[in-house]
Amino acid sequence: MTNDSEYDVTVVGGGPAGLTTALYTTRLGHDTIVINRGGGRAAMMLDTHNVIGVTESVSGNEFLQTAIEQIEGYGADYRRGLVESIERTHDDRFRVVSDETTITSERVVLATGFSDVRPDPPLPRTGRGLHYCLHCDAYMFIDESIYVMGHGESAAHVAMIMLNFTDEVDLLTRGEESTWSEETDRQLRAHPVDVIETAVTGSETGTDGWLEAFTFEDGTRREYKGGFPMYGSEYNNGLAESLGCELNDDGTVATDDHGRTSVDGVYAVGDLISGHNQIPVAMGEGAKAGIALHYELRAFPKSIDEIESEGTIDTEDVPAVSDQLRASAQGHEPAAADD
Repeated sequence: MTNDSEYDVTVVGGGPAGLTTALYTTRLGHDTIVINRGGGRAAMMLDTHNVIGVTESVSGNEFLQTAIEQIEGYGADYRRGLVESIERTHDDRFRVVSDETTITSERVVLATGFSDVRPDPPLPRTGRGLHYCLHCDAYMFIDESIYVMGHGESAAHVAMIMLNFTDEVDLLTRGEESTWSEETDRQLRAHPVDVIETAVTGSETGTDGWLEAFTFEDGTRREYKGGFPMYGSEYNNGLAESLGCELNDDGTVATDDHGRTSVDGVYAVGDLISGHNQIPVAMGEGAKAGIALHYELRAFPKSIDEIESEGTIDTEDVPAVSDQLRASAQGHEPAAADD
């Protein structure tokens, strides 16, 4: 195992939150590396919704690739790899082990997100009738026939919420017994939602890949434009737990408003923490964490105690930016505006 290099900030995860954190820390003068295993919810997006200034013609992978090129242009390092472990060193830094290499870092940012629990097949293609973000995709189902899959509280409530957009909502329990409360059951039955309890046996798609219908165990066929599976989330919180970070009851990592966890020097942002799972929200969390990291890591101004202990600051001591970031900044040219 080799000790590759040292960084001020190591970001684990390359989604919108992690990349925005890296954007801020890099532009604020701190050597930063992003280690990304790949995948993630944003990478699955066929179209980008609800991100002002970004058109829907931009896929998730295109969105993320542009962000990667931006942070690299400012001097950040980006690496594909799986972080196997993180531990605190004797000098109060962090040793990050990834793919047989070791990185030493002053601060660690966890942006590892979560995975949506998928129901068993048959299912349509993700983004072509199988959707996980109500706030992103409900708009496309106005006046369309839609389904919600699940048998718990969240499925029942999402089915009722979708009545804000269409009058054709089916709740598919897929043969499972419902587990929502009696109060929710009363509420659900007072809304025009069809609860379909029989199992799904097949799905039909059109030539464009979009879902057209499900077939059921009782021999019926029901047409749908798309819908939402509601089976919960599996949070990728193993690294946070190994570091001793406090977790919430749902598995998210507990943080303050700037991404600080209960462990000094460890931050968490994006879908790994509690809140709305939206790209603009994740980007905002990354920005706040990046600025908070800058306040912790910046060399100047020195405190009075430091000045009395170390003496005044000479011109040779400034700026505090590393040679690599200085070179990137000096050679950086903003994109030219279109004529």
